[in-house]
Amino acid sequence: MKESGDQSVGKLYLLPVPLGEDAWHTVPEYVKEIIHGLDVFVVERAKTARRFLKAIAFPTPFDDCLFFELNKRTEAGDIPSFLEATKLGRSVGLLSEAGVPAVADPGSRLVLAAHQQGIEVMPLVGPSSILLALMAAGMNGQSFAFKGYLSAKRPELAQELKQLEVQANRRGETQIFIETPYRNLSIVETALKVLDTNTLFSIAVDVTLPTQWIQTHTIGAWKKLTLPDLHKRPAVFVLGGRNK
Repeated sequence: MKESGDQSVGKLYLLPVPLGEDAWHTVPEYVKEIIHGLDVFVVERAKTARRFLKAIAFPTPFDDCLFFELNKRTEAGDIPSFLEATKLGRSVGLLSEAGVPAVADPGSRLVLAAHQQGIEVMPLVGPSSILLALMAAGMNGQSFAFKGYLSAKRPELAQELKQLEVQANRRGETQIFIETPYRNLSIVETALKVLDTNTLFSIAVDVTLPTQWIQTHTIGAWKKLTLPDLHKRPAVFVLGGRNK
């Protein structure tokens, strides 16, 4: 952030991004004001980051900004250098592709580097599909675990789903996971095939978007329902214990 005086130390702001292009309203105004004051960004993809900044009327020409890309191809040794601007009093903004940074997102490596360098980390309020799906699932919100991506291979996926079901029943721990949008149907088909009839299962699709669709049923009830088209739609899956 363009702060007065070169002696000040910049901060690392964790900047939320809408979960889709029809959900700009989910970013609070105070967050937009902070973003408007930044000129150094760490992003997954510069192209999509610029698209988001344009959508919120970012005032600074992009040629006057610094953009560093942080993704699975980024070398660990390069990450600390992304924070060099803080030594000159310029704050850095970390942007995810969607949702909140550092949750199911490579930005956590930059956050750790900031802590190691004594840089203040400022998480800002914004949409998290994982938390919103848990809120809407009607399952245990006192004890839960996020499992990220499960196996793409059907036999291993079936085994992992059964293991999550065991944990949900044994510990009362809600299990949350996601999938690449074009594999959503594989998740659902496998869950309906291998999970117990009384196990609670929730599907949250297009969270915060006009096309949002969230429902929780037992596996037995799901088998009797007609599912909407889930292909290539961002989804979060929530698995609970047996419905008693």
